Amino acid sequence: MNAVVAAVGIMLILSLCRVHVVVALIAGALAGGVLGGLGLDGSLAAFNKGLGGGATVALSYALLGAFAVAIGKSGLAHALADRALAMVGRHESDSAGTVKWLMIGLLLAVAVSSQNILPIHIAFIPLLVPPLLYVLSKLRIDRRLIACVLAFGLVTPYMFLPVGFGSIFLHEILLANVAKSGADIAGINVSQAMLIPAIGMLTGLLIAMFSYRRPRTYDLTKVDESKAISVSYSPLTLLVAALAIAAAFVVQLWLDSMIIGALVGFVIFSVSGVVRWKEADDLFTEGMKMMAMIGFIMIAAAGFAEVMRETGEVKTLVDASADWIGNSKAIGALLMLLVGLLVTIGIGSSFSTVPIIAAIFVPLGLELGFSPLAIVSLVGTAGALGDAGSPASDSTLGPTAGLNADGQHNHIWDTVVPTFLHYNLPLLAFGWIAAMTL
Repeated sequence: MNAVVAAVGIMLILSLCRVHVVVALIAGALAGGVLGGLGLDGSLAAFNKGLGGGATVALSYALLGAFAVAIGKSGLAHALADRALAMVGRHESDSAGTVKWLMIGLLLAVAVSSQNILPIHIAFIPLLVPPLLYVLSKLRIDRRLIACVLAFGLVTPYMFLPVGFGSIFLHEILLANVAKSGADIAGINVSQAMLIPAIGMLTGLLIAMFSYRRPRTYDLTKVDESKAISVSYSPLTLLVAALAIAAAFVVQLWLDSMIIGALVGFVIFSVSGVVRWKEADDLFTEGMKMMAMIGFIMIAAAGFAEVMRETGEVKTLVDASADWIGNSKAIGALLMLLVGLLVTIGIGSSFSTVPIIAAIFVPLGLELGFSPLAIVSLVGTAGALGDAGSPASDSTLGPTAGLNADGQHNHIWDTVVPTFLHYNLPLLAFGWIAAMTL
């Protein structure tokens, strides 16, 4: 059996059996390494070698987490929660449907903005979602729907909009690796290449709204026990929060640096007095704690990815697929997407998957006669596939971190499985359509 298939299969089975994701990743990596001929010592060496790349991502999340904590300290999240709770009270005698869709729309807008306008990625979720859990539970909104809404907002913007994280994924990773692998990308509009797959994501979101439309009951007592400590806020602190967010967005566009943008926003909080200088160390520590579990999983995922690279079995998997393809573009597109899905679910990051598969998919796509635009779409979609359905992806870890604050939301069955079904399956279909029509 191919080592990549075995490693991903073991990781997924252990995760579905509710073994912690870090343990599942380590077990899958070691099993895949041994099957791939590295031996136990070689597998451990490759795993340890890969940890460094994940540490960089984890540190970035910790720094962005500090900015998110500063936003939380301003009271912005609690102001939204209080306003929503007041709206629920007013509408209790009537239909709460309006408030329900306002809450869903709010979370979707914030999730989309976290990729570009406010580039803190998943760091907003542990701050914004727990204060809203009581409102969501009072409205009996199925949290699986909220997980799908958040995952859509975390994935679709970077795979379609060339701003913020999208600028990194589309230009610095996707186009750069496609060009490096031999395709002519002159004059290619990368957003055009990813438009049809993005429509697939939108289709999945609409299906999720239908699938999870029925009310679901949660224990309000547990929500009360888990509510965050009340944060005082005033019009001034909310104004400072708005200015800090706006400044972070402008600086990000100006310097093309999300980290600098976040630091500028943090400085505004400090100068205004919302965050005192003497509290800065504690605030950074709090931000790191908030992102610690996600960071460790991302580090373990990087080790898993390195083991898969060292085995050389990804190329073997692609070569085996090529034997099935023959000269059929239709079968070729489908198998490339399926391989991308398998690899991304194991690694947990589309950003890390694209460099691995581009070197193999681009020559294969050129040989089959795909246009450069179709190849960009194929590689981009194959990389993004699995991001919203992987146990190790930040697009699933983030929603769980917020929705499970009261212990009533399971990572695998309430986040991973719903997002896999509602996004990866439509993305497979729409990605194939894009490859065949572009």
